Amino acid sequence: MAWKEICAISLLPIVLMLALPTVNASSDALSDLKASISAFDDPRMDTQDLAFYLATHGFDASPRGSYVEVHLVGQVYKLTPNGQAPGLCNVAA
Repeated sequence: MAWKEICAISLLPIVLMLALPTVNASSDALSDLKASISAFDDPRMDTQDLAFYLATHGFDASPRGSYVEVHLVGQVYKLTPNGQAPGLCNVAA
C-alpha cells in the first residue's frame, strides 16, 4: 500500500473517535442545564448572577434584560430567575 492510503485509512478512525464524544455531550446538554439550575435555590438571584453562575459551569449564557439567554446545541433557551420558587429559574425554549 502507498503511504497516502495508509494515512487516509488511519485518519478515518481518529476522526470518528473525536466526533463521538461531541455527539454524546450535546444530547446531555439540556439535562446538565436542568440539573445545574435545580441544584439549589437562591431567591435573591438576578439575571446577572444567573448568567455568571451558568457561565462558570460551562454554559454559553448571557443576560438579556429580564432573562438569561443560553445557547445549547443549536437551540436558544430563555431562563428567567424565579425568586421564591424551587430551583434557580424557569426555562423556555
